[in-house]
Order: sequence, then structure tokens, then C-alpha cells
Amino acid sequence: MIPAFQACIIDTTITIIHQPAGYWQGDLSQANEGNPIGNAMMTNHVSGLFVISGIWLIIIGLAGYYFPKRLSRVFLLFTVIAHSWGASTWVSSRYGFWWVMILILANTITYLWAAEQDRELAR
Repeated sequence: MIPAFQACIIDTTITIIHQPAGYWQGDLSQANEGNPIGNAMMTNHVSGLFVISGIWLIIIGLAGYYFPKRLSRVFLLFTVIAHSWGASTWVSSRYGFWWVMILILANTITYLWAAEQDRELAR
């Protein structure tokens, strides 16, 4: 679950950092988020992104723990890929291609490390 948590937290942090100053001063119409659920939360309250991200982290943890092993792996890998892509939309336009590649590489390494740890525990 660590890779999915990591990818989610990186994506959320980048989203928070790149909100316009006006958003943090209370102009919720300046919310900038591609995820329609996140955007709806952000346009309703300045803490909306924090609330939905906390709920999502809980869902990741519960699904990762309680789903059957194969479904859990699919869900957690999907989460890593989706959040890597989400973060990359911020990173590519502001920092360039190579930082996106570093982000994806870091998330990939973490995912593979966690999968290896899982295999070792299963022995």
C-alpha cells in the first residue's frame, strides 16, 4: 500500500502547492483540479482537497487490506498509475519532461520494492 499512499500524497501535495494565491485567500472559483470530485470539493470549501484526500487515503488503505490479493494488486497499481499521471500534469507544464520521468521512476521503484517485500513475506 505504501506506493499507492506515496503517489497519492505526492499528487495531492503538488496540487496544493500549485493552487493560485487567490484560492487560498478564499476565491474558491480559482480552484485548479482536473479530478471532478476533487474539483467539486475544492470549489465548495478551501479545506475540500484535504478532506477528500484524507477520505481517499482511508479508502486506499481499506481496499488494499481487505480486497482479495489479486484485486488488491490491480487496485493499488491503478492508484499508483492514476496519481502518477495526475501529478505529471502539474509537473510537465511547470518543470518539464525529465521531472515527470523522475516522478514516474520513483513511483515505479517504490511499487516494485513493495512487491518484492510482499513476496519475501509470503515465503
